Amino acid sequence: MNDLFHYTILVLLLVVFAGGTYAQSSSQKKEILRELNSVVPGKGRVSVYEDESIAHVLGRPMAPPRTVYTNADGSTQYYRVRGYKIQAFSGNNQRTSKNEAHQKQQLINNIYPQLETVVLFESPFWRLRVGNFETRSEAEETLKEMVKSFPSFGKEMYIVVDEVKIPVNQQYNGEH
Repeated sequence: MNDLFHYTILVLLLVVFAGGTYAQSSSQKKEILRELNSVVPGKGRVSVYEDESIAHVLGRPMAPPRTVYTNADGSTQYYRVRGYKIQAFSGNNQRTSKNEAHQKQQLINNIYPQLETVVLFESPFWRLRVGNFETRSEAEETLKEMVKSFPSFGKEMYIVVDEVKIPVNQQYNGEH
């Protein structure tokens, strides 16, 4: 009797976790239920009854579909999500800040060509932001490297929350 209880708990956990996975086709759901309801000698007997309201929920995606964007040359597809960037410069001197932002952008691009850099103007500030980081820890690691590479302006760099581009082929986990 104790083995039957443990087996029943195991089967219920399997059903719960199977319901939380990505979309399953109707035939996959039926296959799982058929397997759970089958008689296996020496393993006990389990009967699973699926309520009609549950049948409509299982296999349906839980999150709304995200929009996929494509860069200008069509080579990369990405999602826009809340993430992190490194703010490498911010200045409001209208005579010098624009040039300083572009000069620092060029320096960063020379050493870190894999990181996207963007110069923004939000009156009255010129800002330089670097990278597209899904997690804060990724941004922190890169920030440490950049501070070592640019000690002269490393003290003014910090992490900001921003909209970032995560490539479609990279698994987005949605945790922040």
